[in-house]
Amino acid sequence: MTVLIETRTWIQVCQYDDLLPERGAAALLDAGQVAIFRTHDGDMFAISNRDPFSGAHVMSRGIVGTRGDAPTVASPMHKQVFDLRTGICLDDPAVRVSVFAVRVHNGVVEVST
Repeated sequence: MTVLIETRTWIQVCQYDDLLPERGAAALLDAGQVAIFRTHDGDMFAISNRDPFSGAHVMSRGIVGTRGDAPTVASPMHKQVFDLRTGICLDDPAVRVSVFAVRVHNGVVEVST
């Protein structure tokens, strides 16, 4: 029997309580800029902060919401909507942003790149 052990590097970003629900925050990691979101129900998501349509690093300033059962963020530049779970643009499924694993550990938000 083979046992797989997941090894991730987790980078501490901020305190969970520092993030306001339905608002984004940007963090600079080795992988580049990451946009972190805390939804109204407390779920955490992390995506690339780069808007693939404009090239600007602004996704953390986007409008958080939902489309159907998908938690979303709308780019503040041209308002394309992205699924926070998958990074897929719901207005143009051929476009996506990178998604990162995020967790809360002892009250600290951590992102794995």
